[in-house]
Amino acid sequence: MHIIRTTILLLLPIIGLAQATTYPTDYFRNPLDIPILLAGNFGECRPGHFHSGLDIKTQGKENLPVYAAADGYVSRIKTDKGGFGHAIYLTHPNGFTTLYAHLNDYAPFLQEHLREQQYRNKRWNLDLSFNPDQFPVNKGQQIAWSGNTGSSTAPHLHFEVRDSKTEHPLNPQLFGFSVKDELPPTLKEIYFYYGNVYDGKHTSVPVSLKGKTYKPSKLTPSSDTLLLPQGLTGIGFVADDYMNGSDNSITFYTAQLFLDNNLQSTVTLNDIGYDVSRYIHAYTDYTTKQKNKKWVQCLFRIPGNKLKSLYTTINDKGGKMLIDTDTPRLLRLLLTDNNGNTTEASFYVKGTTNDLQPTTTSDCTPFYASKINEYKTPNIEFSLDENQLYDDVCFHISSTPSAATLTDKYQLHYPFIPLHHYFDLRLKPKKTIPLNMRSKVVLLYSDGKDIDGMAATPTDKGWYKASVRNLGTYWLHTDTTPPVINSLQKNGANLSKAKQITFNVKDATTSVRKFSGMLDGKWICFEQHGNSFFYVFDDHCPPGKHQLIFTAEDENGNEASFTLGFVR
Repeated sequence: MHIIRTTILLLLPIIGLAQATTYPTDYFRNPLDIPILLAGNFGECRPGHFHSGLDIKTQGKENLPVYAAADGYVSRIKTDKGGFGHAIYLTHPNGFTTLYAHLNDYAPFLQEHLREQQYRNKRWNLDLSFNPDQFPVNKGQQIAWSGNTGSSTAPHLHFEVRDSKTEHPLNPQLFGFSVKDELPPTLKEIYFYYGNVYDGKHTSVPVSLKGKTYKPSKLTPSSDTLLLPQGLTGIGFVADDYMNGSDNSITFYTAQLFLDNNLQSTVTLNDIGYDVSRYIHAYTDYTTKQKNKKWVQCLFRIPGNKLKSLYTTINDKGGKMLIDTDTPRLLRLLLTDNNGNTTEASFYVKGTTNDLQPTTTSDCTPFYASKINEYKTPNIEFSLDENQLYDDVCFHISSTPSAATLTDKYQLHYPFIPLHHYFDLRLKPKKTIPLNMRSKVVLLYSDGKDIDGMAATPTDKGWYKASVRNLGTYWLHTDTTPPVINSLQKNGANLSKAKQITFNVKDATTSVRKFSGMLDGKWICFEQHGNSFFYVFDDHCPPGKHQLIFTAEDENGNEASFTLGFVR
């Protein structure tokens, strides 16, 4: 089965999805001069968000030419240590915007303008917007070189197509790009949920391909019915998709769930706005992801899931199904990728006596989705607003005394339960903090594996606060240790043949908040990529002897400097 495309209409081969969407399929070109091989595609599950575009492989190399996908103008360029790194936004006259990210350098007409603005503002990370007449571009014109900047772990080009009005990323594979893919999705497990998705009441059923259809691995020809606890049941699944010529897993385009051939739910990955992307924690089983590193994608909506547009079909039970003891019911799951390759799971399910144990709530406090939940004691305060929780939670809070810290260690429920956004956590130390140490107070966090820290701000009556968005264990401590700076160049070295100067900087407790490089007393443009801080030689470093002072400061104002003498 293949998607039939024209320049006017995209016809979707999906049962029950009646709405056709109009996208131009001959307007954009490949932004690279090599065939498209994907390391990732639109709608993939990523920590904290859905993937918003195509990750196009660059043959394991950096600095491949990147071209404008269509006529338009450069409407924005942005440089950042994380996220998209170096990115270009092109606005096109047909109502769409394309994004090119993780770039190394921009084409000279943009790179020169950026460098001028960086030195004018004495700041390397900038977000610049432009008028249509400043930087017009033609389809196929080189605009940059590919790279590995920002939150990128290997060289590739991140490419997006957005609706210019809504700024929503759209599925680029709906725009006619040539991507060879003859491989159907691979289904691994089907999950059955009973009640609250966070209370652990679910069944994981491995599946395997038997003939042309996936079935539960434990079923035999003489027993084709899967027995499950009776009642209202939600369905989730674990699956991967692959394309020809690449061993990277990608994701499907649509998933459909049927009971006795009646459509119950459809998920379609075609339009996901950045404003709702974090609801991936409600769409997937976050607890199973944190504990077992599996993305279970759910075909039902829990109360706090506001991804309404993702479920293009859903029944009146929020996608859940009633499984009873009367008669076996035919369950079918269809996964279709962007090229129309389809995978099907088909088997019977039947309810049995419900032997699930009731949830014990005696040692916890009920916290409810869609309501404000507050907690206050003399030494800890926080409030979760009505948009924080995706489902009701029986919230556990405990404290452990610690003589080595400023406060007890407070366990706020468990790190495998998600929160939607940041909230202010307030803690009061066990003793008064001297005035000269108040800027050195740090909030430490543990998820049971690692410890991270962030500066805590003093507020009224001895309280300290910080903005957090994870559950787990928190406590206050002090941080007076500056970052550690290591130079990749020897002092006094001849760098006439080098391309750049690089320092590795790490802070043991928080992160590097500010940094700067002063060359012979004048600011030069250092950039950051992870723990690497580098200056690419430019006209601001002429031949001769030089002294460079590189300074890094952490979140608590602890500062370190490194002086490097070199010859250029």
